[in-house]
Amino acid sequence: MFTGLIQDVGVVERVVPGAMTDLWIRTALGAAQFELGESIAVEGACLTVVSRSADTFQVQAAPETLRRTTLGAFRPGDKVNLERALALGDRLGGHLVAGHVDAVSQVLETYAEGGSWVMVFALPPELAPCFIEKGSVAIDGISLTVNTVGADRFSVQLIPETQERTTLRAKGVGSRVNLEGDLIGKYVARLFTLRGGQAGPGLTEAALRAAGFGGARE
Repeated sequence: MFTGLIQDVGVVERVVPGAMTDLWIRTALGAAQFELGESIAVEGACLTVVSRSADTFQVQAAPETLRRTTLGAFRPGDKVNLERALALGDRLGGHLVAGHVDAVSQVLETYAEGGSWVMVFALPPELAPCFIEKGSVAIDGISLTVNTVGADRFSVQLIPETQERTTLRAKGVGSRVNLEGDLIGKYVARLFTLRGGQAGPGLTEAALRAAGFGGARE
């Protein structure tokens, strides 16, 4: 489990494809202290540390991970967002992030607004029920607030701190990113879907608002 607060931007050192794709990543997080078998989020995907040295660690990506994320496109020199797993008692500064990427999205638009950087992303239809304005989303492992939601897109704003400490600001129109919908939102969507399949109403924006989710309160 993670919080979506990026701890370091690492650099991919080596990629070896195979039945399992092996990745070696350099980091300033003190890789020598990593426990073998511990979880670490790489661009939002939860992976397992299988070896480590002073400043580099190795993880493996299974075929399903490569199909569902952007990891298959990694090349030596690529920068990646890193977050070690949440420890009990840590501050939960972002939101609960499982590190299980739901879909790969694409940057549709970017522009400056004040000191922030606005990014608009494609919203996959299967994830749309989990998105509400002012809800949470993890993009490449970064916990962000959803500013606006449309039929097929959503937007977020990056404050200067996020621009400087993550890889997202450098991604232009057409770039691919990993999306993880809000964990609580996914369970709410599942509950309403099950109710819709029986006797209750299906999941709609009106139904969510009636249940107290989303929208400003008067």
